Amino acid sequence: MGTALIPLGSPAGERLEAVDVEIVVPVYNERLTVEGSVRRLHGFLSSWFPFSWRIVIADNASTDGTLAVARRVSYELEGVDVIHLAQKGRGRALRRAWSESHARVLCYMDVDLSTDLAALLPLIAPLLSGHSDVAIGTRLHAQARVRRSFKRELISRSYNRLLRLALRARFSDAQCGFKAIRGDIAVDLLARVRDEAWFFDTELLVVAQRLGLRIHEVPVDWIEDTDSRVDILDTALADLRGVWRLLLRRPSDRLTLVSPRRPMLAP
Repeated sequence: MGTALIPLGSPAGERLEAVDVEIVVPVYNERLTVEGSVRRLHGFLSSWFPFSWRIVIADNASTDGTLAVARRVSYELEGVDVIHLAQKGRGRALRRAWSESHARVLCYMDVDLSTDLAALLPLIAPLLSGHSDVAIGTRLHAQARVRRSFKRELISRSYNRLLRLALRARFSDAQCGFKAIRGDIAVDLLARVRDEAWFFDTELLVVAQRLGLRIHEVPVDWIEDTDSRVDILDTALADLRGVWRLLLRRPSDRLTLVSPRRPMLAP
């Protein structure tokens, strides 16, 4: 499992050891949260997860000491790596981490671990078997169990309805911070996603759908983090700009994958 990052100056800065699943945890000013969450995730994976794995803490321009805490945790726990970006943006952090990985499945989850970790295996299993290409957790399925404020629930449902009407989205929950993609399609897929912030998730799914990739959904148990760092108004405005941009994207951008790989088989 765990391996240190290649030193700066090494080719592409890629992590050498291939694992089945790499889980990226993007963080920004989460000094008080990151250690507890990563230790909880590490404990779960060590005790219950049947595939090889790596955790990557992706710090994007934190200013509160988050990076120092993350590095200390990576020294103390096997299978935990850290990358640091000088610029903010969850999409930017995921793009960097996923682009440097050789894992068979690339996953990410929010640092608050709002989604119950029991959903992780159902999320990644269809990707490891080759049945699906992208997998998402959904809080809007009838079988999902969710605890969040009425305001957040209304915003989420309204946004996803907008995606269905404007972009003909066939997935139910674009914003749940619990997603995974197959590693062998990452380069082709990420090259078509332009956003570097919160709209990254939505654009990734819209592009995947337009490419004809198979999107698997997993109903999740989810509890709202009341200490969220997300500015709802700014994020909503950025999302609306992103939706408009995708509406205007030329049909010639909707291409099949440049170099489709063979489906991966379960071990």
